Amino acid sequence: MVSKPHGGKLIRRIKRDFEKEDIQTLEVSLEQALDIENICRGVFSPLEGFLDRNNYLSVLENKRLSNDIPWTIPIILDVSNQSIDGLKEGDDVLLKYYDRNIALMNIEEIYQWDKKQYARYIYGTTDPEHPGVSKIYKMNDYLVAGKLELLNSVPTRFERYTLWPIETRILFRERGWRTIVGFQTRNAPHRGHEYVQKAALTFVDGLFVNPLVGWKKKGDYKDDVILAAYETLIKHYYPRDVVVLAVLRTSMRYAGPREAVHHAIMRKNFGCTHFIIGRDHAGVGNYYGPYDAWKIFQEFPDLGITPLFIREAFYCKKCDGMVNEKICPHNEEYRIHISGTNIRRMLLNGERPPEYMMRREVAETILSFENPFM
Repeated sequence: MVSKPHGGKLIRRIKRDFEKEDIQTLEVSLEQALDIENICRGVFSPLEGFLDRNNYLSVLENKRLSNDIPWTIPIILDVSNQSIDGLKEGDDVLLKYYDRNIALMNIEEIYQWDKKQYARYIYGTTDPEHPGVSKIYKMNDYLVAGKLELLNSVPTRFERYTLWPIETRILFRERGWRTIVGFQTRNAPHRGHEYVQKAALTFVDGLFVNPLVGWKKKGDYKDDVILAAYETLIKHYYPRDVVVLAVLRTSMRYAGPREAVHHAIMRKNFGCTHFIIGRDHAGVGNYYGPYDAWKIFQEFPDLGITPLFIREAFYCKKCDGMVNEKICPHNEEYRIHISGTNIRRMLLNGERPPEYMMRREVAETILSFENPFM
């Protein structure tokens, strides 16, 4: 049976009948517009709007909403002082992305925030070299909280890959899947990813591959490349009807352990019962320990989705295949570790990585793009 939505109820806040009245407007960025749609379509259940100060501080300090439901990344709407001139608590405001009406928000609270405090709690560092911290420091000084009602979807180039939680839940039920493992990615698949996914598939009914489509740091794979590479892998190396491929439209935060929990919660809302946690899930540089993203789940026995900690895969020349340290008895001299950085470097130089690193068809798909990287 697919998992219950986080908080017990799948949020759907969609308004069909809106006639433009004399209402103040607020321009939002693409990233903010995506957060709005994710709230209103249940990806961020149980949130019904952007966090007020009480919930914001509770998430920072306790990794939980004020009602004690696990939540690790604040979902906030930052605004400049000028943009909210004339607005006050209790007002309705129309949120626009360019010339598109995205949502209505009833303002519950307007408050200032401490960006260094945010960075310290969420990223574990205030170092501006961290891509997430750097981004936070550039945000506006005020936050606006309030419940939302979606008016229109955010335009997308990935309509055929777009499924919302209400749709994936129906799809999983139609396929007869009682157990579903989710897989988060911002990379094209190499053999290590394939090994982990197939290891999980041996004891669940279906795999939900859910690439993140949105802001990523320079040097990451472009969204089109990731999707094309996965289409190729699934076509050639997976049985029919055991995989669903759909995008998650949100930004990478590179928040390591906290983001790992956040990623699990979102996949729980899509209907997943299990979720694969990478060894350095959502990490960047050397800001997090190699297993910090595993340890944090000990704090959430009430999360409602089972994390799968599958060990890092490598190619063993003696075993003649992809294995991990738990099942391979051989010394390091026989082991070839799959480095995403090395694979990207090869592809950037127009080279096809060896078969033990990346499937030939996948590499050729990536190399068919003129420039596969951000």
